[in-house]
Amino acid sequence: MTIQEAAQRSGLSAHTLRYYERIGLIHSVGRNHSGHRDYVEEDLQWLDFLTKLRTTGMPIADMCRYAELRREGAHTAGERLAMLELHRERVRARIAELSQDMKALDYKIDVYRGQQ
Repeated sequence: MTIQEAAQRSGLSAHTLRYYERIGLIHSVGRNHSGHRDYVEEDLQWLDFLTKLRTTGMPIADMCRYAELRREGAHTAGERLAMLELHRERVRARIAELSQDMKALDYKIDVYRGQQ
């Protein structure tokens, strides 16, 4: 599929896809007979995972390291696991922080509703 089709299906812009390729997050996207990028389903699955990492706050540098380890093969699985476990703990901490912030918002909303 073309970069425009991949962008539409992934929810990322074509510019972002090119950027991800340039910094090494996307590796070895195929090319068609005209030399244009030719994305396959596996590329979209990888993009979906990258989007989840980014949405949950993983820094681009860590994402690049993870992508590099993935390309190196199965012998890096332990390091990738450690990276994901550490990231998961950071996400859990952020969720707990947001939960506390939500309680403060709910309290303030209740105060204002009580004034009406």
